[in-house]
Amino acid sequence: MKGQIILCYRKLIDASATKAWDKYVFEDTYMEFFMQAQYYNQQKQFQTFQEILTHNPQAEKLHALVSTAAIGYIQQLQGIMPDISNAFGKLGLSFEKFSFEIVHSHVSNKQAHKVAIYFYSKPLFWLDTLQDRLLLSYEPANEAGMYATELIALQPYLSITSFQPVTLC
Repeated sequence: MKGQIILCYRKLIDASATKAWDKYVFEDTYMEFFMQAQYYNQQKQFQTFQEILTHNPQAEKLHALVSTAAIGYIQQLQGIMPDISNAFGKLGLSFEKFSFEIVHSHVSNKQAHKVAIYFYSKPLFWLDTLQDRLLLSYEPANEAGMYATELIALQPYLSITSFQPVTLC
């Protein structure tokens, strides 16, 4: 059964980042974590994000607070998911919303900092799966019953997060 789907791509960024965009996000989100974590760890008793969160549940707000350091970089993407290319190697899968998560961090060891950004696509028409690729269309069929299509490879951290069955031509 085919239908309309929403894809989610989880982009992990840590100290091993090699792309410039990833490095900037890494550096700026670590600095923001370092500054914001002080409020939730005023006695400087805890070193890791998880320790701070365990002892101060209000530290859950750090996800949102630290995300502010990444928003400008996410806007630079102009609504196009990073790393997800079509069969021609072109980026083009658009996203309409994102969420941010601190996976791990350490107040005195920047190398331990790791964040995830979840990019959620606009609704897409899933037409078929061809080997390891999803055959998708951004729009319904035209008057002639033809779809403009994209082939997107299935890959780690790319998932279908929403599905609605529809009758396709």
